[in-house]
Amino acid sequence: MLRNLLIVLALIVQTTAVANDAADSKKQAVKDALTAMWDAVERGDIEAYSKWIHPEHSTFGEGDVYLQEGKRKEVDSISDWMRRARKVHTEMHQEKVTIVGDIAWITYYWTDSGYTDDGRYTSRGKSTRIFQKVDGKWLCRHGHYTEVP
Repeated sequence: MLRNLLIVLALIVQTTAVANDAADSKKQAVKDALTAMWDAVERGDIEAYSKWIHPEHSTFGEGDVYLQEGKRKEVDSISDWMRRARKVHTEMHQEKVTIVGDIAWITYYWTDSGYTDDGRYTSRGKSTRIFQKVDGKWLCRHGHYTEVP
């Protein structure tokens, strides 16, 4: 009887560990999608960046008064930024990913730096991004950014 109980407990622990590993892997995939977007910006590769943007993307940027809507608007905005900024690097801190079905959101703090014609800049802030899994790939559906002084 004790032997059977130990076997059942071992199976429960193993099943839980496998489920946790799968959840962690999905969360890492969302984080990797965001990091790939940032890497594309760092390389100045707007085509690579645009592959991570959902067609119905929307954004509340740091200085936006109104919601910006559409993939084209996002790609044009980032493309403009890429023309003005150099050696951009962004870091993510204290990220938390939540996944419900094919929708995920990631909250995090960021720090970034780079150069513009005005010289070196740095910024930091907090953000929420919403991703939707489409054909097996996490696409950014919405971004909300708040710069923190």
